[in-house]
Amino acid sequence: MSPGTDSAKGALPRPPRASHLLRHNRPFRLFFTGRSLSLIGDAVIPAALALAVLRVTGSASALALVLGCAMGTRLLLLPLGGVLGDRFDARKIALTTDLVRCATQLFVGVQLLSGSPELWHMAAAEAVSGAATAFALPTLPTLVTAMVDGEDRHAANSALGVVRSGTRVGGPALAGALVLVAGPGLAFLLQGLCFAASACLLSAVRVPPRRAEPGRSGHRRSLRKDLVEGWHEVRSRDWYWTSLLAHAAWNGAAAVLMTLGPVLAVQELGGEGVWVAMLQTGAVGLLLGSLLAGRAHPRRPILTANLGLATYALPLVLLAAAAPAPAVIAAYGVAQAGLGFLSPVWETSVQSAIPSGVLARVTSYDWLLSMAAMPLGYVLGPLAADAWGPAAPLYAAALAVGVVCAGTAAVPGVRDFRLPSVTPTGATACDGPSDSKADGPSEADPHTGPDAAPLETAPRP
Repeated sequence: MSPGTDSAKGALPRPPRASHLLRHNRPFRLFFTGRSLSLIGDAVIPAALALAVLRVTGSASALALVLGCAMGTRLLLLPLGGVLGDRFDARKIALTTDLVRCATQLFVGVQLLSGSPELWHMAAAEAVSGAATAFALPTLPTLVTAMVDGEDRHAANSALGVVRSGTRVGGPALAGALVLVAGPGLAFLLQGLCFAASACLLSAVRVPPRRAEPGRSGHRRSLRKDLVEGWHEVRSRDWYWTSLLAHAAWNGAAAVLMTLGPVLAVQELGGEGVWVAMLQTGAVGLLLGSLLAGRAHPRRPILTANLGLATYALPLVLLAAAAPAPAVIAAYGVAQAGLGFLSPVWETSVQSAIPSGVLARVTSYDWLLSMAAMPLGYVLGPLAADAWGPAAPLYAAALAVGVVCAGTAAVPGVRDFRLPSVTPTGATACDGPSDSKADGPSEADPHTGPDAAPLETAPRP
């Protein structure tokens, strides 16, 4: 995983620094600031919601109901969100979803401040918020590619990855502080204001219009045809769909660890402090991985990122074997660093290889498969632990994530994928096979390499 700074040896040039991009690209700077505020809200909501629901009801079942409503609408509507993201203005969709999420969090905050909140009101609000998220997620890569040129996209995604990791580090602590100091109602009001500020910033962004796709002007495709076309773009690229399997395996394994890890940490490894230390080390590892991704530029980005995901098998195995707490904590930090490294590298690769007219739909399938695996892990982990003991599902999850993620190395498209490099004249070059950048969705074989034209301007596990 060498940075590859010597272009004479066939390596890719080091990407521009994010600080330079933020200084000189005003649209991206506004989008980045707004996205950072949205991510703060996204990071605070789960912890604040959990504390608020438990204060109101004292019931874990009630919390599961509210969280399930948010996740259910998100999973159900993600494919539709991808279709709309490709059909309509991505900026307007993202702005609208920020306003919707602002309204839902303000509504929950007012309910809590009233002193007599209704559980079904909170569940309905989070279901609407989950639906808005389903429409927002597929628009993110489209907005990045519209505002940032091809050679700068790695820096853009790295900057966004660092903010995403940073909010995951501080989000739960911030949520706890807000709830303890100001109360859950005011915490939700502040979250709503974060989304409102994000919408205001996004309203000031001017995104170049996307070029019309060949063969699609003058008529509207059916929803079914759009969904099928997006799925065709996924399955026609072996590097993409096999990597999605790896992402799903990772998320399923993470769900198993999140359900069984706290119990084992408390009962076998030394108490609650061990679990807290494990989570904090993982958050730091996630941030360090994101920072590394901003500096490294691997020649085989998809292969390197997937092998990094395979390290998640380490904490699962050590936890199952009741290894010493320091070893488990360190292994979890390494595994989360692999996730932090993957996100910017994966997003840059997808944005460079997927045609602009189907990018939102392809992204929606990525999110759908990744998030759908988590409920499965939440359910199967405890069931298997009750039947065969906690070690069995942990070993099984370790085997699944290790084999599936590392096994992508056997896929030709994963091994051969290269990001296009920018020559001194500004043309796009490539070190090896990659996907076509054609505007139309199936105009070239997905592994014959990019065309000679510059990259077109057009979200984890």
